[in-house]
Amino acid sequence: QVQLVESGGGLVQAGGSLRLSCAASGRIFTINSMGWYRQAPGKQRELVATLTWRGRTNYADSVKGRFTIFRDSARNTVYLRMNSLKPEDTAVYYCNAVLERGTSLYGYWGQGTQVTVSS
Repeated sequence: QVQLVESGGGLVQAGGSLRLSCAASGRIFTINSMGWYRQAPGKQRELVATLTWRGRTNYADSVKGRFTIFRDSARNTVYLRMNSLKPEDTAVYYCNAVLERGTSLYGYWGQGTQVTVSS
């Protein structure tokens, strides 16, 4: 099995910063990509940022220039640095990992971490 353990969420004032981390452990063969998604109350889960293990990043337009995704490959860990936070960034943030096994891809989710931005 594969486990994704997230940390770093919390309460912050608008304009502040937080850093989320997600560590993957267990039967990891090859990481294809890891990323962050978020879900606000009453809304669908949406992509925040992804990072392929070859180094390609993808960001939601709403976070470009404010959020940065990066990794520690040796620790199978991905981070999300969030600056200039806004109340609309309030959501549960979920880590996602896509692993390769042979020619197949498998997706895994973390349990989520709450980020609350007060105005």
